[in-house]
Amino acid sequence: MHVVIMGCGRVGASLAAALERLDHGVAVIDRDQEAFRRLGTDFHGQQVVGMGFDRDVLTEAGIERAGAFAAVSSGDNSNIISARVARELFSVEHVVARIYDHKRAAVYERLGIPTIATVPWTTDRFLRTLLPDGVATSWRDPTGTVALLQLPLHEGWIGRSVRDIERAADVRVAFVMRFGTGVLPTATTVIQADDEMYVAAQSGTVGDVTAVAARAPEEDD
Repeated sequence: MHVVIMGCGRVGASLAAALERLDHGVAVIDRDQEAFRRLGTDFHGQQVVGMGFDRDVLTEAGIERAGAFAAVSSGDNSNIISARVARELFSVEHVVARIYDHKRAAVYERLGIPTIATVPWTTDRFLRTLLPDGVATSWRDPTGTVALLQLPLHEGWIGRSVRDIERAADVRVAFVMRFGTGVLPTATTVIQADDEMYVAAQSGTVGDVTAVAARAPEEDD
């Protein structure tokens, strides 16, 4: 597959190298000729100088035959404009844009442009490394409002229903990993030993949610 990358910073250069290792054709666009030095001498793809949302520049980079386009420059506006041009003008099937402003990311997601909101994603990666297993989020929506996390449970929850933990912790159980298989539970599903429970919660409540799950349930939960 031919992939066009807009932006030859550290992320763009690393992505280009990874794609070449997977035997994909790659063209990298950057307005600064010096930026291509990051690609190294082993890079065999195209290097196109220009703005990533310029039609002629994109055409030179082979956008008309591209199966994917990644906008990873340092500018949110440039990334989203070029991503929309690739999607709407050239009908590229797989398009993604890196966005620093998570509020903008939510808007662009609604426009059908998949985004990677850099700050929330990076924060979550740090949390997964710093905090005990299951406390950090596994996924967060582009606005940073809803988090999906694995919820460690006190053994007292075994034999209780999914409805009980949802009410007590104010969460929604998304799925349960049981004996290595994903299960979509109902409210009456009974929690079993060794279940790995993944729940959706409001981002600001993650600490409270994990605290509730870590202690034995109250009799009226």
